[in-house]
Amino acid sequence: MYTGFMQSRRVLLWVGALFVLALIARLIPGPRTIDDAFITFRYARNLLAGNGFVFNPGERVLGTTTPLYSLLLAGIGIFSGGADANFPALAWLANAFADGLSVVLLVRIGQQLGARWAGWGAGLAWAIAPFSVTFAIGGLETSVFVLLLLGCAWAYLAGRYTLSGGLAALSLLTRPDALLLILLLGADRAVLDVRRRGKPLTRGEFIAFGVPIFTWSAFSWAYFGSPIPQSLVAKAAAYLLEPGSALVRLLQHYATPYQGHLTLGLGWIRVGILLFPVLALIGGWRALRLRKESWPLAVYPWVYLTVFAVANPLIFRWYLTPPLPFYFLLIGLGLESLLWMAVGRMETNPPRKERLALVLAGALILAAPFGLLLKDWQWRPDHGPDRPTPEMAWIELELLYREAAEILTARIAESPGQPVLAASDVGVLGYFTDALILDLVGLNSPETLSYYPLDKGDYGDFVYAVSTDLVLDKRPDYLVILEVYGRETLLRDGGFADLYTLIGRLETNIYGSEDMLLFEKAQ
Repeated sequence: MYTGFMQSRRVLLWVGALFVLALIARLIPGPRTIDDAFITFRYARNLLAGNGFVFNPGERVLGTTTPLYSLLLAGIGIFSGGADANFPALAWLANAFADGLSVVLLVRIGQQLGARWAGWGAGLAWAIAPFSVTFAIGGLETSVFVLLLLGCAWAYLAGRYTLSGGLAALSLLTRPDALLLILLLGADRAVLDVRRRGKPLTRGEFIAFGVPIFTWSAFSWAYFGSPIPQSLVAKAAAYLLEPGSALVRLLQHYATPYQGHLTLGLGWIRVGILLFPVLALIGGWRALRLRKESWPLAVYPWVYLTVFAVANPLIFRWYLTPPLPFYFLLIGLGLESLLWMAVGRMETNPPRKERLALVLAGALILAAPFGLLLKDWQWRPDHGPDRPTPEMAWIELELLYREAAEILTARIAESPGQPVLAASDVGVLGYFTDALILDLVGLNSPETLSYYPLDKGDYGDFVYAVSTDLVLDKRPDYLVILEVYGRETLLRDGGFADLYTLIGRLETNIYGSEDMLLFEKAQ
């Protein structure tokens, strides 16, 4: 009994250490907030200010894909200054805590699948992974979303189906693509698990999942006119993408889960495109042999890849994150399976086999991924806060928009009525100005959709361009764009030149642009 207690205590200490590591890896960089996160913050702030759950006061548009996260931040904000709360800091701290819990769940899921090391390896990797840390400190909903997905999976494997259903509903209200894992778990529970165990679905399961979804859907229909986020429709219309571009990006990601190409060179991608999927498939096979109900976890990364490849959206960096902790776990399971098989066949005494297995497991499952992932960290970033952070946590564009907001704030304050500021990236500008925002991509402004898509020549060498007709028809008071957004459209138009005056130019070459341009409508 004493030995069991000490072993349990030792495990708890190590789990606590992983949790603390995840916290430290997010607290040290501090907030490095991404533009899209500021959209969520503005929804939360407007709600607390009494303007409703809106981006622009008076305009009921569901422009956020993460209503639950917006409401979570608003709830925390009630106790932290109300509408004046520091939402970037609140999101940063909430996400750090969520990721700390996620590493604990990865360890626990590994134990549920009979892994000696894979869960620990996945938790250790997730604690410092740039695709995890970047969006936690970036203020996005990604950390909370991943926590809910892992919680749903853990509860399901534990046979706590009502809890799993409730977490599934919350994950779906955090991001729509949670449906991919939910459908897999639902298929297993409704069909296969009922046959395996003879336990039909319960009323509690239906209530736990159905009540949150029904409540939000009813509110969305009444308040917004639809539960479908406007941003999903807008992104599909505004961007011009080559067929298969999403597939290529996803395959690159699945070939470099530990960012090995940064250490071993680009040639490592050719190795990784075979190595890691094979290990993950072996890991999934092992999990399935032990726990038949684990197949949804084993196939989830591949379903995610397939659906996004077929849909072919513009792959933003945070789209690549949700399947990654599951992928880490499966790779670890596959590697662990091969490791024990190889050591077990060695002709040596059992104690020596055990020691060798421990050394190899520590090196291949724990130390190697951790060391590769650290390569993406930079100790002295070249922009933003001067604190260690993943190189992926790039916020140069956000800093430019913050500078543009500071330039425009005084002008907007002196403008009569309610001036309208138009932009294609509206997060920072919307959060730091009091202007009404015309979203030129259409995430929060549905009236823009009729202007897209443009003719292919209007895009030039980029995936997006501002519609000249949109700007000339709506005539916003102010306009902020990267030069590349208007290079082949409104910047070539004489009518635009007659109507707008360039009042600011911020130096940058982001996306191949020639500066960020600030315009004001002629009086």
